[in-house]
Amino acid sequence: MSYAVKEMFLTLQGEGVHAGRRAVFVRFAGCNLWTGREQDRATAVCKFCDTDFVGTDGEGGGRFASADALADAAATFWGAGETLRYVILTGGEPMLQIDAALIDALHARGFEIGVESNGTIAAAPGVDWLCISPKAGSTVVQRSGNELKLVWPQPGSDVDAMQGWAFDHFLIQPMDCDEGVAARDAAIAFVMERPQWRLTLQAHKTLGLR
Repeated sequence: MSYAVKEMFLTLQGEGVHAGRRAVFVRFAGCNLWTGREQDRATAVCKFCDTDFVGTDGEGGGRFASADALADAAATFWGAGETLRYVILTGGEPMLQIDAALIDALHARGFEIGVESNGTIAAAPGVDWLCISPKAGSTVVQRSGNELKLVWPQPGSDVDAMQGWAFDHFLIQPMDCDEGVAARDAAIAFVMERPQWRLTLQAHKTLGLR
């Protein structure tokens, strides 16, 4: 199998439980909830995505002919050091492309593997850290993992049902939108009313990181 990657880079994780951790980000091209084209945003299931995942023309992006080729590229971005390697597979929707061969290749190069998914496709076995970010209007089939990260507000989200899903951490993240202050306040109010959840912010944007 070949892999279409929009971009790949070394940075710090900006969100969630692993915020502040050094990581290689591998952003796969393509998503099943939005084409990535602005003319399609209004009719998409996910209307608020703030990420460019179209094509393979970003830094470190391209088409990789094999799992080994992609894993080698990730190792190159990490640089020196064989321990504490962490790679985050994201998108778009990474589960459209993640397979056993890629997981094995990354593990063989010493990487702990984190995945950020919308949960509409079952997670591939072998992922070390699974973050699911549900989108209102979609059918979430992956209802277990390490981290549930709900962008807020999202009208139509069945929060009561989500609280029964099997995750170790339940996080609320304010939506990055024109009404950012209102979204932040709504997220704070959400957590104040539901102590099972914790607030997470996009620290990489505050710090000027990717």
